[in-house]
Amino acid sequence: MRLIYSFLLAIASIALLPYFVYQAIFNRKYLSNFRQRLGLLPDTLNDEPGSGLRPAIWIHAVSVGETLAAKPLIAGLRARFPQYSLIVSTTTATGQSVARSRVTEADGVCYFPFDWKFSVRRALDAINPRVVILMESELWLNFLSECVERRIPVIVTNGRISDRSFARSQKFGFFVRRLYGLVTRFAMQSRVDADRAIALGAPAERVTVSGNLKFEIGGANESPKIVETAKFLDEIFALSSTPLIIAGSTTEGEEEVVLAAFEELRKENAFARVRMLIAPRHPERFDFVARLLVSSRLNCARRSEAPRESKTADVILLDTVGELAALYRFASVVFVGGSLVPKGGHNILEPALYAKPIIVGPHMENFREIAREFLQRDALVQLRGADVRALTAELRGAIANLLSDKNYAEALGSNARKTIDENRGATARTVEIVSEHLR
Repeated sequence: MRLIYSFLLAIASIALLPYFVYQAIFNRKYLSNFRQRLGLLPDTLNDEPGSGLRPAIWIHAVSVGETLAAKPLIAGLRARFPQYSLIVSTTTATGQSVARSRVTEADGVCYFPFDWKFSVRRALDAINPRVVILMESELWLNFLSECVERRIPVIVTNGRISDRSFARSQKFGFFVRRLYGLVTRFAMQSRVDADRAIALGAPAERVTVSGNLKFEIGGANESPKIVETAKFLDEIFALSSTPLIIAGSTTEGEEEVVLAAFEELRKENAFARVRMLIAPRHPERFDFVARLLVSSRLNCARRSEAPRESKTADVILLDTVGELAALYRFASVVFVGGSLVPKGGHNILEPALYAKPIIVGPHMENFREIAREFLQRDALVQLRGADVRALTAELRGAIANLLSDKNYAEALGSNARKTIDENRGATARTVEIVSEHLR
């Protein structure tokens, strides 16, 4: 199976080579991380002067969401296992940026290797982990097989299997069962996720429901650096001076809806002074969104340029990575993107931490348990529109309702914060699972 898999992986890599070359030349993507993706990690990543390699725990988080979810776990591991080196890897550049700026408890940060034997072996040799922790469900055959051969326990933590992933995985039953059989332990977010892991081939005795680490976010955003960033941006843009709508982690097809709803809202005298901040999810879309804003009738400003008229800009484009969480404290209403279009939604917990009223679209499949919990506690507004026109009107109405009814907005935000506080405990349970495989 590994031979066939490696052959197919090589064919796929060759087929996608023109795309990667294009992205590297025109968007400057992949160039900075290519060497590490080949397993050529820095010699000092896990090197203690005079002592060689330290015993390490390797935590892999694919992108921004997984990296932020891993932060409380990493803090818990640091407190429980101070003698271990904690190495964090990511796949995406945005995840790498967040890991380096916000996961201060890590001893080293690197990119996860391509799933070729030689690159996986180089990375494992460089890090020398005693245990590998995979956030959510990032499973690669060669990587898992090499860990098994080296007797390195692999633990999936904060495990989640979306509706789409579950349906897709069932089509490749034999291969997926092989993958799941290589994992030492599954610590899943919910009973539904646990049952799906078992259905896909995970031995039942290896599967545990540990809860969702993303609920452990409390306090993660109040580091001195985050507070300093918030103060600095407030001075530039006067974010706290007028009612502010924040549209966070927006994706393709959403900015047009958000902008149209905002323009309709501003036509009413009661909302003429309301401003909006848009934070696209992916950096490669910053310029596109900037052009979209310029074509509108609104006064716009870019964070990266910070012109003098920023304090009076109707719309602010946050075209940086890692600063959005610092700004939720200034929001009057928050819309969380990836949810108006079928992308599965993004994390609603960061604005909830600041007790902000939150609006999402109909697509929250990637956070179904969290969204369900919030809806049951009257801590979230979810739109139900079936098309762009309906969603635009519904979004405008939801924002207007929250801006007009402060008691309702405060109750929604308060319920959101309580939902976080009452769902903690996943970190302690996960650290205990890890400890069982470090003895």
